[in-house]
Amino acid sequence: MYHRGTRLGFMYQNCYFCLMTSAIADLSSEKPFNNLSLLPPPLEKMESIAILKQESKAAVAVAELKGLAKTLPNPGILLNAIVLKEAQASSEVENIITTHDKLYQALAATSVQADPATKEVLRYREALLSGFKEIEEKGFINTNSICRIQAILEENEAGIRQLPGTALKNDLTGVTIYTPPDDKNVINNLMRNLENYLNEEPGEISPFIRMAIQHYQFESIHPFYDGNGRTGRILNVLYLILHRQLDLPIIFLSGFIIAHKSTYYRLLQEVRTKGSWEEWILFMLQATETTARQTIEQVKAIHQLFDDVQTKVKQEANKIYSKDLIEQLFVHPYTKIEYISSGLSLERKAASRYLKVLHEIGVLTLKQIGKENIYINEGLYELLKR
Repeated sequence: MYHRGTRLGFMYQNCYFCLMTSAIADLSSEKPFNNLSLLPPPLEKMESIAILKQESKAAVAVAELKGLAKTLPNPGILLNAIVLKEAQASSEVENIITTHDKLYQALAATSVQADPATKEVLRYREALLSGFKEIEEKGFINTNSICRIQAILEENEAGIRQLPGTALKNDLTGVTIYTPPDDKNVINNLMRNLENYLNEEPGEISPFIRMAIQHYQFESIHPFYDGNGRTGRILNVLYLILHRQLDLPIIFLSGFIIAHKSTYYRLLQEVRTKGSWEEWILFMLQATETTARQTIEQVKAIHQLFDDVQTKVKQEANKIYSKDLIEQLFVHPYTKIEYISSGLSLERKAASRYLKVLHEIGVLTLKQIGKENIYINEGLYELLKR
């Protein structure tokens, strides 16, 4: 571990610089990058004035979001909505395309046969929530945790790459852009180093800066045969939760990455080829701030919609009103008798009656899917699509 102001740290820093310079000089898109340097990078690469200014903005935005999320009547409202939205966006980065409607239908309607893309997105959701649960229970992230996340995404247990041959190619031209490390011992050593970096206390370096660094390193190691991009994006939010910047996985960078996809991949490669850490870290910090601000606005909109629905039900269907009922309509934008029955401990007949009343007063829209009646909170659904 690097310590500023010590002789050991100074020697480490100079050693890292020599290794990095050598690695950059040797890097060829066709040649496995077995010289990928261990973490951390030199301190001066992480502490420019521009980085520190942007880090402050990102930290303020995430802290505001963290506090605002606690004001929601039920954390499941935001958790369910944001996780599904991230699952869709992160999969879209990999050109796996589905719609919000298909996702919510697949979750709510047992008769729906989800298409392959929708199934992949739902596996992303499962993998993310599984990783979040592991952190809550164990308080750390290790290589096995990362492998379990990837195994859920890919529905296989191939684990860390054991064979050479993996390369990242341009989808249009087929030209190799980057060949990650292919030596088994090198990959395992890099993953041990990454695991230590993920779990050690951030110290004087902000968790947001360290998040950007670990993301570069994971994507450069590219430890799996497939699923590296999505696994790496899940690790981003899990890292912030692990180091207490967030309580729930409610901030995701995939939407920002989609909007700036070419820049994202260019900057990743320029850290490898030029050692351009500043530009990369700034990009990730800007992504964090922008995404946090967008989510803050979404939380505020959810709050307002919740209040509006609550008022409407009180005025037009006071006999069935309860705050718990309204919460259920926001935890599940696509709801049905079973959700209301189990969520409120009601008999099915009563749950059915509640949903019919809510449909009659315009709070919910009825949609028949197969033989099932699904009730949609249209206001929330439209809000979450933005």
